[in-house]
Formats: sequence, C-alpha cells, structure tokens
Amino acid sequence: MIEVVSTPSAPKALGPYSQALVSGPLVFCSGQIPIDPATNTIVAVTVEDQTRRAIQNLSAVLEAAGTSLSNVVKTTVFVKDMNDFAAVNGVYAEMFGDTKPARSCVEVARLPKDVKVEIECIAVK
Repeated sequence: MIEVVSTPSAPKALGPYSQALVSGPLVFCSGQIPIDPATNTIVAVTVEDQTRRAIQNLSAVLEAAGTSLSNVVKTTVFVKDMNDFAAVNGVYAEMFGDTKPARSCVEVARLPKDVKVEIECIAVK
C-alpha cells in the first residue's frame, strides 16, 4: 500500500508528482527547493538561505508523513555550483544536528526555478 503525503506547510509540487510517498516504514520525499510555501516564491538569495529553506520544506513534508529529520536515512543534494559545497554543508550540519544520513551531492547544470540547491530524502517512519 502506498500513501500520498501532501501538506500546505511545504510548496506545492511544480509538476505531476507528490511531495512524498509512504510505503511500509519508508517515506520517500521529492526534492525540495527554496520556495516559501506561504508566498509560493523564492525569497532566499544566498545558497545558505536556500539550503535552510529547502531543508525546512523537507522537514514539513516529513512531519506531515509522521516522521522528522532525525529519521532521515538518505539524502541527495543537488547543487548548481560545487564551489558552494562548504556553505551547503554548514547549513546541512546545523539543520540535521546529530543525524548524519547517508548522502550524495552532485553538481547539476540547472535546477527548477534556477535555484542554487535542491534536496530529496528517504526517511523511516
């Protein structure tokens, strides 16, 4: 059985996909970009602020699914510029705290809405 997760506390999907799906004990979160769900706009300018907003959005989706950042087992971070790696890492470490999920980080040519970072994750309920 697959459960669709949707919350107004995170941005609406920009295409034909769900914010997250729950299958058994796992939550599969779609990539989150730094859109403010209240205004549906990108308000963060720096890569640090964009990373923080993307993780806040992930956190809101996880909460709607009945879990949290502390239960994330895997993330994938997409960055527009690998020169931002250290800045992204700083905010990522701050936001995840003692949780240290397995992770991949890749540089991509372009992200939706021309943002600097997108983050997806898999968590346990």
